Amino acid sequence: MSAENLTAAAEPTAPRRRRPGRLITLEGGEGAGKSTQMAAIQHMLEAVGIEVVMTREPGGTPAAEALRQSLLAGQFRHLGPQAEAVLFAAARIIHLDEKILPALAAGAWVVCDRFIDSTRVYQGLVDGLDPHLLDLLESVALGTMRPNLTLVLDVDPVIAMKRAALRRGTAQADRFEAGDIARYQRIRDGFREVAAKATDRCVLIDASGDAAAVSRQIETLIAQRLFSRLRLEKWRRIQQGTVDKVILEPS
Repeated sequence: MSAENLTAAAEPTAPRRRRPGRLITLEGGEGAGKSTQMAAIQHMLEAVGIEVVMTREPGGTPAAEALRQSLLAGQFRHLGPQAEAVLFAAARIIHLDEKILPALAAGAWVVCDRFIDSTRVYQGLVDGLDPHLLDLLESVALGTMRPNLTLVLDVDPVIAMKRAALRRGTAQADRFEAGDIARYQRIRDGFREVAAKATDRCVLIDASGDAAAVSRQIETLIAQRLFSRLRLEKWRRIQQGTVDKVILEPS
């Protein structure tokens, strides 16, 4: 072996740089089935060897969760909608800095229950906050970063209210759950409007039917839009039952 080859062999090989992860967000009013579909997405991604971080907004970290409890309980309503919007943005900044961005940088995929579109709908279209203020707060929190895919679960308000009430049981309705049929309809219309304006990343999903059928539709979307060719083939093999689980490095 030549001296050049000996030198090359002795040099450590640089570690392969991991590709950044993906951010998938689920949006929709209460009773749309986000929790059910998040569990299905987690199972799908882990089945093909993807490291998954499950989270929610507002919340996701201890500090952001503390803000969540106060916000959903309405403890800051006396400060007015603008101050509340700033607090929602503060919770998002903490969430991004401490959980979402580090996970994505490490190659994990993040699945988040609610994100920027819920702010647009609840604080903007429903509560009437100035959209320019929301633009500013969104820019401060996210910069140019946006989800890779947003699944907007669409459900008739009557169905949504029944589901939310069944899930809640005897507990008191929180900030998102409260309201009459008219408010649920405004929320639905708001998410439809948001989805129509951001078709590059948003997909409107009819979530009123069987949960398993909705899951299959979502799995197909994720596989087609976000999987590499190799991973897509692995997923198809899992669906066909030729393999139970595929171990891959996060990418």
